[in-house]
Amino acid sequence: MPTILIVDDDPEVRRVLCQALAEDHFTVLDASDKARALHHVRHNHVDLITLDLRLGNENGLEFAREMRALHNTPVVIITGLDGSPDRIAGLEYGADDYITKPFHVREVLLRIRNVLKRYDHRLVERKSTAGHSHYEFDHCVIDTEARELRRANGDVVALTDFEYRLLLLLVQNAARVLSREEICRALMGHEWSPLDRTVDGHIARLRRKLERSVDEPRLVKSVRGVGYVFASRVLHYSQSHEQQHETQQVANRRV
Repeated sequence: MPTILIVDDDPEVRRVLCQALAEDHFTVLDASDKARALHHVRHNHVDLITLDLRLGNENGLEFAREMRALHNTPVVIITGLDGSPDRIAGLEYGADDYITKPFHVREVLLRIRNVLKRYDHRLVERKSTAGHSHYEFDHCVIDTEARELRRANGDVVALTDFEYRLLLLLVQNAARVLSREEICRALMGHEWSPLDRTVDGHIARLRRKLERSVDEPRLVKSVRGVGYVFASRVLHYSQSHEQQHETQQVANRRV
């Protein structure tokens, strides 16, 4: 069964979650601070992490950032911070779900299983695909087998799982405007709300990693009142077809 790491400075929360997950046949590890949590991540195979945003005097998002540099492990935030800025910050750091305290244990178990199913589904899809693809644009390459973005000099651009999937969605639909609602449905599995700034936050973080100037983006452009478009020429190479073809070409597109 999957191994779940519970990271929370409240011993009662750890006890309740550890007991419920163990009874549901998960393998469970727990940590009360960032140092112990990182120790578990470095020395054990962890399938999912539940994370409090406040770990005593430590910031849970700092742990999330360091953890993401080590492994692409799904994260479910469970916290008493229920304000919109906290929720957006957590999701921007690549969290897969956000649960506020107090919580129902059964709901936590269901959400954990849903996140694991999404990851397992993507893993099966990758394994069942014959060969793998490369997408080239603006001196960068997306390698779908390695699930990474590399620059022309070979440097790997550190992307969270959500940022990688968002970039791939944009690149595969180059020159086509994607609405926020389409992005939400494709990557999060739910409808978009006009008050939800999650997509915009992820786009902003992605731009900081891709664009030469975030004030004048050339790759991921905004379409006022609609959504976003990937406005760069993209070349697609597929090993399974042994053929190069250009998926989209955008010449001096004005948005």
